[in-house]
Amino acid sequence: MAVLADSEAQLAWEARQRPRAGIAAILAGVLMIAGYLWVGVAFRDGPRAGFLESLGQAEQAGAIGAEPSLRTPAFQFYEDHAATVIGSSLVRALALIAFAWALTFLAVATRARRPELPRPVVYIGLLGAVLLAVASVLGGVRTVTGVSSYLDGSVTVDASREIGDDSLLITADIINQLGPLLLAAGLFLISLNAMRVGLLTRFLGILGIISGVLTVAPQLMPLPVVQSFWLISLGLLMLGAVRGGAPPAWSTGNAEPWPSQREVAEARRARSAPAREQPSGNGDGEGQSYPTRSHPSSKKRKRKRRG
Repeated sequence: MAVLADSEAQLAWEARQRPRAGIAAILAGVLMIAGYLWVGVAFRDGPRAGFLESLGQAEQAGAIGAEPSLRTPAFQFYEDHAATVIGSSLVRALALIAFAWALTFLAVATRARRPELPRPVVYIGLLGAVLLAVASVLGGVRTVTGVSSYLDGSVTVDASREIGDDSLLITADIINQLGPLLLAAGLFLISLNAMRVGLLTRFLGILGIISGVLTVAPQLMPLPVVQSFWLISLGLLMLGAVRGGAPPAWSTGNAEPWPSQREVAEARRARSAPAREQPSGNGDGEGQSYPTRSHPSSKKRKRKRRG
């Protein structure tokens, strides 16, 4: 995606691409949470080797490498649900590709309004999302084939360890370490700058920054709920399906920074201040006498005195 120099051409390009990017963001949010829920529900009741059983096996005299692995039932369950593993990996990969599309479009639109934003920032999130998509498919497929080979051979402790030593799985693990860092950096920088130029509301800008933090610290929230919510909200904003429509920066093609808290407070005080009414008459109204209404009782006293 190239940043167009001409403002009108940029707006025309955005008008064509923004609905697609909005749909991509919504799909990314839905598919991301769906992929995790799919595999989570399928493996919720799967067998697991007990810690005490594994510890008892380790205390046996002699080498345990040739002993039957206690993880065999779990591997069998895994193979029985191979379609779920591969299917959920593909769903997450599609979610990440759609994520990359929406995030890159937002980055291009942001840089068009903030040229000082370094060009590499536009592609950091794209690269991170694509790497994670590749790692998701690669890891899912290779794990299924590795488990199948294990079950067809000797189901020993040494054989179970060899599943994780596969070169493709090691490559996928390395990518899974690098991808989140790149995606988090892209989310943080793009959300921050998009908020500064007025393409994102303050709420969505801050939420995008939080999503970046959770990308590299998934232990804080294992399910990508915040990321999915941010993506769906971003998609609705791009489609103009939010209250008040899209922010003005989308239609002007220029940076439209949100007012600071001080400016908002001053504007609120100005609206709440009562309007000063100017007195009627000539001059500033000083020295003018206004007729007073005499009380009826004073008229009665004057009549008695005259009588």
